[in-house]
Amino acid sequence: MIRFLLLLLLPLAAQAQELRIATFNTELQRDGPGLLLRDIQRDHHQVRAVVDVLVATKPDIVALQGIDWDHEQRALSELAGKLSAAGLNYLHLFSSQPNSGMMTPSDLDGDERLGGAGDSQGWGRFTGQGGLAVLSKFPIVSDEFRDYSQLRWRDLPGASLPKRDGSPFPSDQAQSIQRLSSTGHWIVPIDTPLGRLNLMTFHATPPVFDGPEDRNGLRNRDEIRFWSVLLNGGLGPAPTDRFVIAGDANLDPFRGEGHTDAIRDLLAHPLLQDPAPRDSNGSDTTVQWKSVGERRVDYVLPSTDWKIEHAGIYWLDANGDVVPAAQTASRHRLVWVDLSRKDIPGL
Repeated sequence: MIRFLLLLLLPLAAQAQELRIATFNTELQRDGPGLLLRDIQRDHHQVRAVVDVLVATKPDIVALQGIDWDHEQRALSELAGKLSAAGLNYLHLFSSQPNSGMMTPSDLDGDERLGGAGDSQGWGRFTGQGGLAVLSKFPIVSDEFRDYSQLRWRDLPGASLPKRDGSPFPSDQAQSIQRLSSTGHWIVPIDTPLGRLNLMTFHATPPVFDGPEDRNGLRNRDEIRFWSVLLNGGLGPAPTDRFVIAGDANLDPFRGEGHTDAIRDLLAHPLLQDPAPRDSNGSDTTVQWKSVGERRVDYVLPSTDWKIEHAGIYWLDANGDVVPAAQTASRHRLVWVDLSRKDIPGL
């Protein structure tokens, strides 16, 4: 009888020793404040598809990008309610004001006009457009949240700021207030059954839509390089707890525009592991843009003190057919990794 009970409990014990961490650029950003909340409440077809993707993959912790921020966290709470109604309960939510849509009094994009979306600390038509959020089944230690989003670009060690004709672009005054993060760089501590996990998340600017000064390309490179600087102790004490970097780098290691060496260097960092996730057809593509094609730009990168059990990209079913909800939800694909602690022996 005891042996039978142990066999019944074995799957639960094994499951408790693994965490599924995911990143997903939902592309739920809207063109005006309050519109995302409206669409969630109205059960918009894209919102339903995002819910279906999350329910199908069941992450324990998921970093979301492309989701509008509001002061009272109403849109995020409504989304969590939709997930709960579908059987996926996230009791712990986190969001904070992003740099996207945070207006400045300066001409930050060099178009010689003020008050445009490009004059925000991160491109955005309104405060909080296309922000970040974290959903977790486990407690988020918000008192120990670390936000590097206010770091000025020029203050990042080794920063490469744009120039035109040898002068700071668009101006020295603009660069004196320009933040590095186009959306944010966060460290979100989470107390999991496997111990403390520091979720490091961000959403870098696309390295395109600029001129010969390469403003966006250089910023994208430094937004990615930020993590290596942090891990190397260049921004204070390096993290000591287990961590996972999960976010949208907007950069493929080999394909497309941008300083691809930046993401290759991060993937090769000695404190990180690249799970090299694939979909059921063996592709590493995490986004498909009509104009430029397929790219790997979304990443879940655990520290080396985790054991990678499984990893994947949710886009195709077991037969290799496109999952309709995944196609409807976003051009980006959810990327997930199952982790266990190396110092906990397997059952």
